[in-house]
Amino acid sequence: MKSNSEKGIILPPATIGIIGGGQLGQMMALAAKAMGYKVGVLDPTRDCPTSQVCDFQIVAEYTDHHALIQMAERSDVLTYEFENVDLASLKVAQELVTIPQGTNLLAITGDRIREKNFLSSHGIPVTSYQVVEKPTDLEMAIAKLGYPSILKTSEGGYDGHGQQDINSEADLLAGQRLVAQAPCILEQRQNFTKELSVMVTRSREGIVQCFPVAENEHQHHILHQSIVPARVSQNVQDNARKIAQKIAQGLELRGVLGIEFFMLENGQLLVNEMAPRPHNSGHYSIEACNISQFEAHIRSICGLTLPKVTQTTPAVMVNLLGQHLEAARQKLVQRPDWHFHDYGKAESRVNRKMGHITILGDIQKSLDSIKSENIWEIK
Repeated sequence: MKSNSEKGIILPPATIGIIGGGQLGQMMALAAKAMGYKVGVLDPTRDCPTSQVCDFQIVAEYTDHHALIQMAERSDVLTYEFENVDLASLKVAQELVTIPQGTNLLAITGDRIREKNFLSSHGIPVTSYQVVEKPTDLEMAIAKLGYPSILKTSEGGYDGHGQQDINSEADLLAGQRLVAQAPCILEQRQNFTKELSVMVTRSREGIVQCFPVAENEHQHHILHQSIVPARVSQNVQDNARKIAQKIAQGLELRGVLGIEFFMLENGQLLVNEMAPRPHNSGHYSIEACNISQFEAHIRSICGLTLPKVTQTTPAVMVNLLGQHLEAARQKLVQRPDWHFHDYGKAESRVNRKMGHITILGDIQKSLDSIKSENIWEIK
């Protein structure tokens, strides 16, 4: 079905095509289906999490040009749940279907070098960085930034993949091996006191809405838990939202953008990374806000008016990795306060995100409850 989208408004029962079939796509699809939209997904894994809750799946690699065009032909609007989409194919698909997020957002956020350059050019504070295009560039970059630093591939990589800590000369060889595989960016490691994030969205009319500031704790480069609202000053929260609004307008954003920050000891904020989609640290919004990040994403790309985002209750979201899932399931009978999400992934692996739990109410009580279970001590 092709709906009348001349004014940029796409109403149910139009079809939303999602590129990527993981948990983010699944929760996008659930929000869209609740509103009456049809949903399709393109993903190489049959019975992927998104396919379990949508109307149809095209089983193909994300780089399959013909499959992407087929998805475009079957959809009224196209979106994506992760960054590693074939940009050239997406540009061709734009001639067949509405892609409100556009391709520029993906081009910027899909490449860490372009992302840092975009942020710097818009006066957004970031950590000092150097582009490292070949192994011989690394020592010169270290000479400018010093130790400790972190080396990241410019494209791809998430949850710690495609990264190498450069803490001393002993790490240079491993770093040079990484650069030999792909161009990289070297970032000066910051002695931050907290990691924060903000989900931001923008309507068809250009009105920006920010979700509350989340305080995030990572373990082994993987998000462990998010505390919302963040336990920081009002000034820090206001500054995070101000930066998020500036980025959203600079990108002419549609959909939801996740922005990660480092907070330094003096309260200064540095933007670490951006994700052109809903973000793990925004999952709490399903239960704790008047609108979830996923419904906000759907409303934005379909041209619907966005409500003012408000948090209705404090929340703690904790991820369930492969080593945690079964133990958490066994606790369900005793935990009526858990909002339990199992993504339905066929294969459970150590450190793979398999689900999450959100607990509402008093933050300290929620944190104590999580710690008392001893589930997340399982390595």
